[in-house]
Amino acid sequence: MDPMTTETDTETDIDAAVKLERLNANLAKMDELSKRLVAAMGQKKSADPGLQAPGHDVYVQAAAAYMAEMMKNPSKIIEQQVSYWGKSLKHYVEAQSQLAHGKLAPPEDTGPKDRRFKSELWDTHPYFNFIKQQYLYSAEAITDAMDGLEGLDEHEKRRVSFFAQQIVDLFSPTNFLATNPEALSRAVETDGESLVKGLENLVHDIEANEGDLLVSLADETAFKVGENIAATPGKVVFRNHMFELIQYTPTTEKVHATPVVIFPPWINKFYIMDLKPENSLIKWIVDQGHTLFIVSWINPDAAYKEVGIEDYVEDGYLTAINTVKKITKQKQVNAVGYCIAGTMLTLTLGLMKKRGDKSIKSATFFTMLSDFEDPGEMGVFLDDDFVDGIERQVSEKGYLHSFFMSRTFSYLRANDLVYGPAIRSYMLGEAPPAFDLLYWNGDSTNLPGRFVVDYLRELCQDNKLAKGEFQLLGETLSLADVTVPVCAIACETDHIAAWRGSYTGVQKMGSDDKTFIVSESGHVAGIINPPSKKKYGHYTNDDLSGTQDEWMEGATRNEGSWWPRWDTWLSRDDDKMVQARQPGSKEFQPLGDAPGTYVLSKPNA
Repeated sequence: MDPMTTETDTETDIDAAVKLERLNANLAKMDELSKRLVAAMGQKKSADPGLQAPGHDVYVQAAAAYMAEMMKNPSKIIEQQVSYWGKSLKHYVEAQSQLAHGKLAPPEDTGPKDRRFKSELWDTHPYFNFIKQQYLYSAEAITDAMDGLEGLDEHEKRRVSFFAQQIVDLFSPTNFLATNPEALSRAVETDGESLVKGLENLVHDIEANEGDLLVSLADETAFKVGENIAATPGKVVFRNHMFELIQYTPTTEKVHATPVVIFPPWINKFYIMDLKPENSLIKWIVDQGHTLFIVSWINPDAAYKEVGIEDYVEDGYLTAINTVKKITKQKQVNAVGYCIAGTMLTLTLGLMKKRGDKSIKSATFFTMLSDFEDPGEMGVFLDDDFVDGIERQVSEKGYLHSFFMSRTFSYLRANDLVYGPAIRSYMLGEAPPAFDLLYWNGDSTNLPGRFVVDYLRELCQDNKLAKGEFQLLGETLSLADVTVPVCAIACETDHIAAWRGSYTGVQKMGSDDKTFIVSESGHVAGIINPPSKKKYGHYTNDDLSGTQDEWMEGATRNEGSWWPRWDTWLSRDDDKMVQARQPGSKEFQPLGDAPGTYVLSKPNA
């Protein structure tokens, strides 16, 4: 007997024994984690069914439209079905033929690339390639069937197509361990350790959300607000029950006389504009020589149940504007509203117009909708099934928990914000990345009960502001009441505030001085686009008289960020420079360092 062979066999046996021991140990850990998982899921609190899924009317509409189509045009339906069957049968025959000839290679894949299937095994392994191709054929068939439905209005069709796509995305083979080659390979390579880590991540997320599942998108331990994000120097100079007002420390000797005050959305925290120094819009504005204030909204709880739109306007916007005027000793401010805060800024401007208040010199809107006739992708969540569910939930709780808004926005980009992160975390056992933008995305806030219902009913569903029918504090407001100079920045691929709807709203404003810019990219990346990155360009067109398509067709694409263009617009009538202002005043002594205390509060606190 060859002693070398005996030695090699012994080493192989030892390695196999070690691997088996590791596998058994990992299986035992999975058993313990499974018990924790069951316990964590048992903590789940009941939520209104309307917040969990679309109403039955969506499915009824889809089924009725499909049946009507079948009766009206049976040849079209048969053609779709035969095409799908033909592709499926051809695919099966090709795979069988390859195997019959002893080839363990799949047929050549000439279809479009899909980043969900980036593992080479999807293209080289016969089993996984067959599953992938069959899924793509099925997805195409479902999508074509929904797109071809007649007898539905545009809103109903969009809604049916959206939820059909949700089902298609859910059943992707990448989402299941048995049909995900990358996850299976990782489990084998690590003797099951990757699955243990994945289960640990799953249990952590469910425990963190009290029985509900919301995928962690970023490593929460990698960031600390006020230290390595939201760290631009400044002071809290005012505080009430609605907000803290932050004034930033100047970085130039002289500043423009007119101060700038930013109103961020209160669905997330303000520091999306102040993540890192190199991409901080806040720091950049200060560096351009502006006295900058920003509102940091309270994270409401049940005590804010009766807080409504009028409270945000009176105790938020108007109070902040008057405080900035007193601190800087100026008669006017340049106001900025981001997303929902931009919508509310239009209301504030309309009210101020009615009252003869000229405190706002100019208004800038970031990704803002004020005309909800065409709300884009968000429109699928603005029907009565969801809004009724929200109304019942806030009636019981007093507020809408941040969990529901986070989940809603995530499913607008399900593959990027739900399934992709879930695969990496739960199947591959990877830790969430240390990504500041995704950390901010998970740091969302609650919404007061009465406010969220009134906002959804009156502004979104009834579109009262665009119709000139919105009632606020004794006045009837319309977009025509917005008469100050306006600059609106929309984003080309925005899935929350579609640029087309933003354009229509700006068209209806009464201002004679309007600037409209469309930034490349989406709701966040299109706004947080520092010039130094030289990443996304932007479109401009001075003619706002035509349709959305006419505006875009006549627009000029400009390289680089829109920030410098906006700064030029903001400063054009403000040639007067004054000595840089330190935060606060004799009347408004600093209450603490930026970013303040309100930004640190968590939804469950």
